[in-house]
Amino acid sequence: MTEEETPELRHKRKMEKKKAARDKLMAGKDKQKGLLIVHTGAGKGKSTAAFGMALRCIGHGMKVGIVQFIKGAWETAERRVFEGFGERVVFKVMGEGFTWETQDRERDIAAAGKAWEAAGAMMDDPGYGMVILDELNIVLRYGYLPLAGVLETLEARRPDLHVVITGRNADVALIEQADLVTEMKLVKHPFRGGVKGQPGIEF
Repeated sequence: MTEEETPELRHKRKMEKKKAARDKLMAGKDKQKGLLIVHTGAGKGKSTAAFGMALRCIGHGMKVGIVQFIKGAWETAERRVFEGFGERVVFKVMGEGFTWETQDRERDIAAAGKAWEAAGAMMDDPGYGMVILDELNIVLRYGYLPLAGVLETLEARRPDLHVVITGRNADVALIEQADLVTEMKLVKHPFRGGVKGQPGIEF
């Protein structure tokens, strides 16, 4: 085997080509803006991924706002953790539980309105670098907030603000407006095997 044919040299040349292509691609990516991010789908991890982004923002010295539109009827570990960051995170629990728990549409609509008002105040505040609207997709799906008004507000937000929206069944119009959309796919879940939600996994 000649020197040119060694696996090490072939690998090196292959990686050199990949790096050159990557450098060329990255050279044209010089824009910076606040992103509208949507986490949707039937799979687990939508809110968890949003909270991971929140931790990154905190690590960069940014202030984060979190508004929970549905969840909030029970204490969660992530809420306790974020409260430990003091003024760098404002965590507002505005929900009263899932719709099948309240069983009162007017009450749900009123709660959603208050949560959206709190979210709007955060988005208007230049001190925030990211605002997470947890389970807003569910609120929109049930018509508790007018979709057109939500989209208009998101479109008009200040250009440097990141907004993350979570929840199943994201509306097509929201997906089209978003910069980054991730759909969590359900492959397997222990709940289907009779396992209840567990600390550290679900809450």
